[in-house]
Amino acid sequence: MAAMLLSACAGTIVPASSGKKAPGVTAVSRPKAATPKLQAVPLPAPAIMPKDNARSTGVRPGQPVTSLAITDRDARAALSAFRLSCPSLTRRTDTSGLTQPADWRPACIAASGWSDDDARAFFTRYFESAIIGDGNAFATGYYEPEIAGSRVRAPGYGVPIYRRPPDLVDLDLGQFSDSLKGKKIRGRVAGATFVPYADRAEIVGGALAGRNLEIAWAADEVEFFFLQVQGSGRLRLPDGSVMRIGYESQNGRDYSGIGKLMKDRGLLGPGQSSMQGIVAWLRAHPEEGRAIMNENRSFVFFREVTGAGPLGALGVQVVGRASVAADPAFIPLGAPLWLWLDRQEASGLWVAQDTGGAIKGPNRVDTFWGAGIEAEQIAGGMSGRGQAQLLLPIGTLARLTAGMATKDASAQR
Repeated sequence: MAAMLLSACAGTIVPASSGKKAPGVTAVSRPKAATPKLQAVPLPAPAIMPKDNARSTGVRPGQPVTSLAITDRDARAALSAFRLSCPSLTRRTDTSGLTQPADWRPACIAASGWSDDDARAFFTRYFESAIIGDGNAFATGYYEPEIAGSRVRAPGYGVPIYRRPPDLVDLDLGQFSDSLKGKKIRGRVAGATFVPYADRAEIVGGALAGRNLEIAWAADEVEFFFLQVQGSGRLRLPDGSVMRIGYESQNGRDYSGIGKLMKDRGLLGPGQSSMQGIVAWLRAHPEEGRAIMNENRSFVFFREVTGAGPLGALGVQVVGRASVAADPAFIPLGAPLWLWLDRQEASGLWVAQDTGGAIKGPNRVDTFWGAGIEAEQIAGGMSGRGQAQLLLPIGTLARLTAGMATKDASAQR
């Protein structure tokens, strides 16, 4: 988001590719729903498991789906996104510990032939809601940026956009120890040792130069930096055509948000902590700005995307105002979720189809807004808080409860 660490991810800092502001940005047709009191009984969580996924964090029933103020527009968009997710939902392992592939099959079979005109009835017929942990949600936003680029190196286009290097290795630590299941790292083999891969400063400094890894060249290093933060984007080529690029991999280094770093250091004065203020500071202080960008050691590798896009962690198209990036340890990728937030435009029904380096923990989501000036403005200012409810196939909570009861009975024998 996305496969990965940054596939869509992002946080609240996004680049301004235009000085224009979209008119009427706040006039978005997604309703703001009041958050009702949630009367629910918690499901027991295994005491011996670390709280590293939804099952061990604690799951409880939420409101009846029929009581959620799902609009026809939201339902249609979510049903379309859900259909795209079904092939993965019905075959992949759910690291949240909540569902099994078979749980999703009835809803996925029904979705394939369900009328969009009655989309809301689909969700009330096949889903029940659940709350993970305390249910407190935090939402940011991301979008698909468009920057100047070229397929070949040319005057004015000197920032390389790399594909995944062949010596970058993904290592599943769970293959070595059960205690490390679900843990993965990236790096490279150096002799008989597995070592970290080059960080951003090293790659920007030329660590990958001369290896024929460039798929394109960007015109501006600041714009490309923020396109990496978003995880996908469009290159406006010199002839006016568009090349779409999407996340292929990442160097395995931790992501660090430079906006908070700059604010903590007092580099941004009053009114400068906006997207435009950050970009303006980086441009006004090119050497210091380059050093600050390099403190985010994460570096994203891209591939050209043809056809529908951009693609999320499931390998399917993410949809503006319908898809979110989430932590798959807490929200099954492909699952619908309902958000009540203090941001009207982000309240409603979404589908988790992506991941992100900064999107970690229960009820933490990154809402996707599509492409264009309005999407850029909404995503750049998105910081919503409220509650989240996950929509699971009907019967999931009963199965989880029965499973825990069986384990408790066995432990008492």
